[in-house]
Amino acid sequence: MQKALRAYGEVLRLVRRLPQDTRAYYAKYARENFVNYREIDPNDATALDELLKRTYTHSLWVLNKYTVDESVAAINAAPNTPGGSRFDVEIGIPYTEQIMKTINYFIWDIFQQYNETDRKNVEIVRVFIQQYNGAEAITYGESINVSSIYLEGYKGNVKWEYTSLLHHEMTHVFQWNGEGRAPVGLIEGMADYMILKSNYYPIGFAKPGQGERWDQGYDFTARFLEYCEELKSGFVAGLNEKMRHDFSESYFEELTGKDLGQLWADYKA
Repeated sequence: MQKALRAYGEVLRLVRRLPQDTRAYYAKYARENFVNYREIDPNDATALDELLKRTYTHSLWVLNKYTVDESVAAINAAPNTPGGSRFDVEIGIPYTEQIMKTINYFIWDIFQQYNETDRKNVEIVRVFIQQYNGAEAITYGESINVSSIYLEGYKGNVKWEYTSLLHHEMTHVFQWNGEGRAPVGLIEGMADYMILKSNYYPIGFAKPGQGERWDQGYDFTARFLEYCEELKSGFVAGLNEKMRHDFSESYFEELTGKDLGQLWADYKA
């Protein structure tokens, strides 16, 4: 019963973000859909998993049904798990939504996207704390799913780590990827470049000059992009812009005057 009420409360919290004249209608919708949750056996793991999935579904429904005034939204869909509880205590929804806005503008600044026409059309970025095994976070379109299991097990300042993680994942929401043609390593490297430039990179982050190839990905490619940016100010922003509809290794030469092979050789020298 307590789990059902907590999940219901999270959905109602989102409803309160809607325009005032629509809140009563959507609150009634949420209430009617949660009536059956009262009978859930707290010892039935399958039923509890179904409850959290339905919470997630109803949250998406609320967020998509009516345009909200905010550009970001977050929900803890795993409030009764150890990781979800840690999120509530050490991070929280208010901090998440505040830092998401900050990161949003930081990414636009790095990409030098000062006009709406330069940016990807993103309606609202959503972060969900979910109970799942696997990667610490997974981004699908405009939705970022963060693993409560990862948050539970993280040793250290989980708020700092979470902020670093959001810099990476939110970059995936806003960056161009050549309509799927850009190397995955480059896409991940750009996301880690945001971690690097925001100073939210961990101690084990790659050092300048490290890496086996330019598109190795993540921190290795981030350091290579940093090198290219030092050669040509605005390189990363220019490369992202060029990848709006396509990808070619020739973009590196167009932006720096050196082909990719020479750039990598110089970086490794």
